[in-house]
Amino acid sequence: MEAEPDLVLRSPAQFKALGHPLRHRLVNLLRQRPATLSELMTALGSTKGTVGYHVRILRDAGFVRLAGTRQVRGGTEQHFELISKGFRLDEERGDGAKFLVDAALAEMLPARPDDPGHTVLRHLWLTSDEARALAERLDTLVHDRQHAAGPKTEPYGLLLSLYRADIPRLPPDE
Repeated sequence: MEAEPDLVLRSPAQFKALGHPLRHRLVNLLRQRPATLSELMTALGSTKGTVGYHVRILRDAGFVRLAGTRQVRGGTEQHFELISKGFRLDEERGDGAKFLVDAALAEMLPARPDDPGHTVLRHLWLTSDEARALAERLDTLVHDRQHAAGPKTEPYGLLLSLYRADIPRLPPDE
């Protein structure tokens, strides 16, 4: 199965749409599967009008589309889905990394004593070719697991950022 291409975030409308906490949560729900407004409303503990408004903002920004409809007793039920389950920052945008870090911080739950998760900052000394190869390996790892939800799995966030760091270099040891 070929990997679905990531949606490249470019426009201010896209960043604004993802900047609201409820819309960010809606995107995370729709990453699981297409859903109706009622299903989204129940999962979020919100009202249908509020969820409908935020889904419309996501549709207008190009994140969500109508996946299908079906007739039900009270009318027509609409299923919504994400255009793409993965998002990637436009390389030309300078403020994208901060946006993603802020989004990750907003969805982090407090750690439990039995949590395997941890946050670590490490620095590697790599050539450009090594950095490119590492980025490709990380993308493959994430792609292989991102849709593997099962009855005993829990969602864990993974914020990957391979960036050139502003670290001064010491002269060689004498």
